[in-house]
Amino acid sequence: MITKPKGTKDIYGKEAKKWQYVSKVIDEVMEKYNYNYIRVPVFESSELFHRGVGETTDIVTKETYDFTDRGGRNMTLRPEGTAGVVRSYIENKMYGDVNQPVKLYYNCPMYRYERPQAGRYRELTQFGYELIGSDDPLSDAEVISLAVNIYKILGLKGIKVNVNTLGDQESRDNYRKALIKHFKPHVNELCEDCKERLEKNPLRILDCKVDQDKEVMKTAPKTIDYLNDESKERFEKVKEYLEIMGVEYVVDPSVVRGLDYYNHTVFEVEAKIEGFGAQNVIGGGGRYNTLVEQIGGPKTPGIGFAAGFDRLMLALEYEKVNIPVQTSVDLFLLYVNEDEKKYAAYLTNELRMNGFIVETDYLNRSLKAGFKQADRLNSKFTIVLNSEDLKQNEVKIKNNKTKEEDVISLDAIIYYLDENITEEDDCSCGASEEHNCNCGDKCKCHKED
Repeated sequence: MITKPKGTKDIYGKEAKKWQYVSKVIDEVMEKYNYNYIRVPVFESSELFHRGVGETTDIVTKETYDFTDRGGRNMTLRPEGTAGVVRSYIENKMYGDVNQPVKLYYNCPMYRYERPQAGRYRELTQFGYELIGSDDPLSDAEVISLAVNIYKILGLKGIKVNVNTLGDQESRDNYRKALIKHFKPHVNELCEDCKERLEKNPLRILDCKVDQDKEVMKTAPKTIDYLNDESKERFEKVKEYLEIMGVEYVVDPSVVRGLDYYNHTVFEVEAKIEGFGAQNVIGGGGRYNTLVEQIGGPKTPGIGFAAGFDRLMLALEYEKVNIPVQTSVDLFLLYVNEDEKKYAAYLTNELRMNGFIVETDYLNRSLKAGFKQADRLNSKFTIVLNSEDLKQNEVKIKNNKTKEEDVISLDAIIYYLDENITEEDDCSCGASEEHNCNCGDKCKCHKED
């Protein structure tokens, strides 16, 4: 038997419906913030990620899926979203659009060769967004608040933002020198990866999971101590806007993020959920004012956020957030003979095109087995097509909840279903009546509480 590759998963059934629901919520929130969906290729030139993400990052040095195509070109399956979006921004000359800044979001698979664990896969789904073209501190606060609001709308309660600043290039250069000076006498205490990072990109040492508990890490210089006045003032404005927006945050100097392109604001979002584990960061991002220029575009500021979809779904599960899932069909059509089956084919298509969820029998079951299948599908109504009834242009329709049966004209079936499939069947959150929901006392789900 051929099995799926290590570090991948199949998403189907009720789990897939939950993913679809969460994706829909993200789409709706993005629309409110005026972000437009973007889809970039699943593979790009390897040079894009080496120049954009950075030669010294773990993603590029250890985790990318690289291959040479039949034309001899070096290609890489995308490991993250920002570099591809920025490449598209440049290639499609979005910097020339009248409406600025450009606000884009994505929700798609990424590929990283890392050790699979709970909520982390080699084929991972990531959603994220980019605000390109503004250096205003207000745009930093918006990007952070958008992430927080998505999580809150989905039902996560213990949300905390850890925010820091790397400062401008001058501040970052000063901090880099301080880190090298601090770590150099202790180089033999560091892991092999951090020894290489010391000269190339010492900020990456602070993001190391191997050395994170060592004393030399705890006493490392803080970014805030090396900011120039302009960078300090900018960070104060970001915090002020966050407070105005009601976003709870903690200034955490240890947040540096793992990618080379960040400067100024960097942040991570945590979910304080019982049992979720020590690695409770569920998303993060930051400002990248030099990335567009590095990839070949005009000097353009930008800021973005990204989060693993698998981690988000795991957080919702641990938080015991009920995700509304459609678990019923509106109508199940049964038949006995071939003529009735042909009419069932016509009627299922007609009703589906009018917005109803309709199923019929594809296995030539007996009526008894058909009724059982209708029950398994939680069908709200059942129709058994009868040749004699069809000659009279009518059908018998049964309400599977009340067990009442009506005889109606075929011409009136759409109006009948419209009239009888109401909030009484599905609660206002979209959950079927057998599920609890989070939409309040007015919802059908709570009427019997």
